[in-house]
Amino acid sequence: MRFSVKCFFSLSFIYIIGCHATPSANVGLVTPDALVANEPVYDTTQKNIHILVALCDNKYQGIVPVPAKIGNGQDPDNNLYWGCAFGVQTYFKKSSYWTFIKSIKQDGIKMQRLVFKNRQKNIYLIADAYNGMYIKECTVDFLRSCSGQLKEVLEVDGKRIGINGNASLLAYVGHDGLMDFRLSESFQNADGKKRDAIILACISKNTLPPIYHKPRPGHWFGAPVL
Repeated sequence: MRFSVKCFFSLSFIYIIGCHATPSANVGLVTPDALVANEPVYDTTQKNIHILVALCDNKYQGIVPVPAKIGNGQDPDNNLYWGCAFGVQTYFKKSSYWTFIKSIKQDGIKMQRLVFKNRQKNIYLIADAYNGMYIKECTVDFLRSCSGQLKEVLEVDGKRIGINGNASLLAYVGHDGLMDFRLSESFQNADGKKRDAIILACISKNTLPPIYHKPRPGHWFGAPVL
C-alpha cells in the first residue's frame, strides 16, 4: 500500500538495542487456510495502522541492560520504546502529522493503548504498550495478527475500525524475543490475505517465522540512550 511507508516512516528512528542472545529455531510456516468464520464487522474502507510494542525490560528480556529508569518494562511513561524522546508515545504526540485522540488503560499485560489520526489523510494509528514481562504474548499477538488468526475491532469517533489482523498495516517494536524463547504455535494464514508488516527488532530476519512474501528489509538509526 502506498500510504504505508509515508505514514509509518517516522517509526524508523526507533532503535531496538541491546540484543545478544543466540537466535532460537524458527517457528511454523504460513500457508493459506479456510476463511475465518464469524469475523467482527467493521469499516473495511478505513485505513488503519496497528503497532504492538513490547516495552524494553532489563529484568525480563535478554538485552544488554539500559539505564534502569528507561528499562523498566512496567513503566510505559518512562520506557525507552514508549515514553522516551523517540518512543512511540512521545514521538507521535509531538508529530505535526498526527492528532492524538485518546489513551486507553488496558490491563497488566497490555498496559496502554493510544489512538491517533493522521491530519492529512483518513488514517488511524493505534499503538499498544505491552508489559515487558509479557514480550512472548506481544510476539504471539503480532504473529497471529499477521496470519489473520487474531482480528479485532475498535470503536473510534463513532466508527468501528479494524485492528490486529483487520488493520491495513501491522508493526512490531521491541526486543527480538525469539532470541530468548521458542514458540510451539504454528502461524498458518487463516484467511488467505496478504498483509503489510514492519518489524523493528534485532536480527528479526533470521529468527522470525517466514511468513512474509518477498520481505524488504531496511535499516534505521538508533535512538540515544541517555
